[in-house]
Amino acid sequence: MHLTRLIGKLLKPQKKQQLSSWSALATSPILVVLAIASLTATIGQRYYSQPKLDEGTVAPQTILAPEGAIVPDNKVTEEQRKSARLGDITVLMINESVNQKVNKELAEILALGNQIRQIVVNFPFVNTGILSTNTQLHLRQISQEKWVAIQQIVEEELRERPPGPQPGITTDSILTKDLIDSIEFVSNNNNLIDNNQLLSKPLILVNYQENSQNSIVISSKDRQAISELLAYRKKSFFQNYDRVLEEVSQARDVYEEAIEALAQQQEIEGYEVYDSTLLELSDTDWQKTQIGIKTVKERMLAQGISPNLPKEEWVKALKVQVNGVVPVVAEDLAINVLKVALEANLSLDPEGTKQSVELAAQDIETVTYKVKKNEVIVKQGKNINRKAFVLLDHFGLSRRTVNWRGLVVFVGIVSGAVGIVVIVERQLKPCFRRRDNILLLLLSLSAPLLITLRIPWSSLPAIGLLVGTFYGSTMGVTVVGLISVVLPIGMDVDKIDWFASAAGGIVGSLIAEKMRSREEQALLGVGIGLTQGTVYLLTNLIVRATPGLLWYAIVGPVGLQAVAGLVWSIVALGLSPYLEHLFDLITPIRLSELANPNRPLLKRLASEAPGTFQHTLFVASLAEAAARAIGCNVELVRTGTLYHDIGKMHDPLGFIENQMGGPNKHDEIKDPWVSVEIIRKHVTEGLVMARRHRLPKAITAFIPEHQGTMLIAYFYYQAKQRAEKGGKVVKEEMFRYAGPIPQSRETGIVMLADSCEAALRSLKDATHKDALQMVKKIMRARWQDNQLVDSGLTRAEMSTIAEIFVQVWEQYNHKRIAYPKAAMNPNQVKTVKSVVSSN
Repeated sequence: MHLTRLIGKLLKPQKKQQLSSWSALATSPILVVLAIASLTATIGQRYYSQPKLDEGTVAPQTILAPEGAIVPDNKVTEEQRKSARLGDITVLMINESVNQKVNKELAEILALGNQIRQIVVNFPFVNTGILSTNTQLHLRQISQEKWVAIQQIVEEELRERPPGPQPGITTDSILTKDLIDSIEFVSNNNNLIDNNQLLSKPLILVNYQENSQNSIVISSKDRQAISELLAYRKKSFFQNYDRVLEEVSQARDVYEEAIEALAQQQEIEGYEVYDSTLLELSDTDWQKTQIGIKTVKERMLAQGISPNLPKEEWVKALKVQVNGVVPVVAEDLAINVLKVALEANLSLDPEGTKQSVELAAQDIETVTYKVKKNEVIVKQGKNINRKAFVLLDHFGLSRRTVNWRGLVVFVGIVSGAVGIVVIVERQLKPCFRRRDNILLLLLSLSAPLLITLRIPWSSLPAIGLLVGTFYGSTMGVTVVGLISVVLPIGMDVDKIDWFASAAGGIVGSLIAEKMRSREEQALLGVGIGLTQGTVYLLTNLIVRATPGLLWYAIVGPVGLQAVAGLVWSIVALGLSPYLEHLFDLITPIRLSELANPNRPLLKRLASEAPGTFQHTLFVASLAEAAARAIGCNVELVRTGTLYHDIGKMHDPLGFIENQMGGPNKHDEIKDPWVSVEIIRKHVTEGLVMARRHRLPKAITAFIPEHQGTMLIAYFYYQAKQRAEKGGKVVKEEMFRYAGPIPQSRETGIVMLADSCEAALRSLKDATHKDALQMVKKIMRARWQDNQLVDSGLTRAEMSTIAEIFVQVWEQYNHKRIAYPKAAMNPNQVKTVKSVVSSN
């Protein structure tokens, strides 16, 4: 017998390894080929009827139209309509608040100009018969050094001069005595000198101080001023001439004050509005300039300035507008003033844009291409454009055929994707079943089928949510990611829509595994919808060139994308229970629902076999804590434990925990063979109940596997004692459970918890060490009985489980404070006893 067990111990792991390897492939090469063939058939539609003469290819010959026709281009038409709806058309309106701001700003700038001009309001400051207007303008703005030099030249010319060059004056480019004599500053009739002769050559006046390195260039305007001052000095008294010089000096001081005011304005405002041109304009020119500036301002604001138009561009328009409206000398000043005061006064008109966009989309007629009979569609050697391709395809001249080379490449791509899914399965879910792969295939096929049926919304969010819920986030992201990449290769899809759907599917895949209720899953659907809408919005903003318009125009499509994500989540939520039952799936949500004590089967267990129900709760506490400690599926362990003993309801009094201190049924039977059948029957009856209530196979597995093939020792040894007296032979197999032994770590944990529960309950004042020794002894017995060889539990995990069991027992078996009786009257003692007993 021991030899048989040893052989079984050696053979069973090998058998499990073969089964695990087989289930990891999900099963047969036929299923793999079916997956590749079906996915290629549905997704690779691009390659089944691909034109050789496609858009962008070179025509091998000149092709003529066999007949006249008007051919519509539905694809281009739909693209144009969609582009119009997405806000490529914009209606702007004039913002009156900006206009008011510009008017206020311009009024302040012009008021500032008037204020500065008031400083030099006394102009001309000398009679124009003495000094011309141009000379007065020139004299008040030249440097002090040049003004002193001009006075010196005039005085020098009035002195008595000996022949020869004057000291400090050179020839040619320097003002000389001979040159001055030759110019004849004043004629006999006291007329002014000949300006053409005087202004013919620039001069340099050298400082009269010896060894000085400074020199002053005497310009034509300077010589004109010298000429006029000399003329007046010749014909007037010295006092009058001196008064003119004083008036010029005063005007120069006032002018310098005005220049300082301009500089202060620039420093305060941070930018330059006016320059010295403001001070040189006559009152008439300044009045014309102000009127012209206001006129140009009104024109520009009435036309509207777009916020998207660079400032450099509308400054060019200012130059055109100013021309002829203000005096020529003031054009630059006017442009500068308007450039500072004006700003963009056009803003988006939402209602107008909405109406224009809708009208534009409706007004876009179907794009058609007209061709006459025998008209050239495309010439030999020329690239086939969109029009030529549509015409060729209409007449059946595009040479559509199966693209075998592209199809073979696509089959390779699909095969690689299927291979990736198989690898992920083997890494994450080694117990994948064939039905699981069939479900994955069906969900994957839904995406291309919907596109084929011209349903505008992709099912990627539903695929991600379902696969993530059933098989985990890694598998969900893998499937959604592969479909997102492979499908656009073989089918024509809207890239932005597809990308948004893929984002929603990936978010659903990542989070679905963590959901523990249908309510949480419904909230996840809202998150998927928001994700899909947001990604669609951001992608459009990035791709399109008019982002300012899209915030309004794209709100409709964004809302539809968000609703689509939510709707697919609702579809997934509705399909989930049916798929769970049809494909026998266990999910955290379904396990949570099955663990509800209000489930009919658990309510029956609590009422018909209350002792078993209490035993089940304690076993569940032990097993759940152990599963959490070693990283098993806690939800599966908890739910499986609750159902592991439901078969005891077939005969509750046949089990001691339900006898409640009454007579033991087996003492009355007095037949170990009958009693053992009652005990063993709780497994078979439990399986019947599980099938009747459609429990998942993963939960049903806990019913036989938690007992394995253990020996029902009490009745076995009782039978042996009777057999020895009667000479009978007792077969051990008749007193063992039918099995199978635990096939997973989860069912192995429940076997150990079930075995240790009664022993731990029986302990009263045992220490931690005593309890741990007893638990390890029971576990060692199960290990030596080969009950755990297929469970996958290791010796290290067994030690951890033993420690956890004792800790949970200690939490349940905590001590209470004893109440002193002496300090209480009889009624109080009675009350305390009732409270303690109820606890």
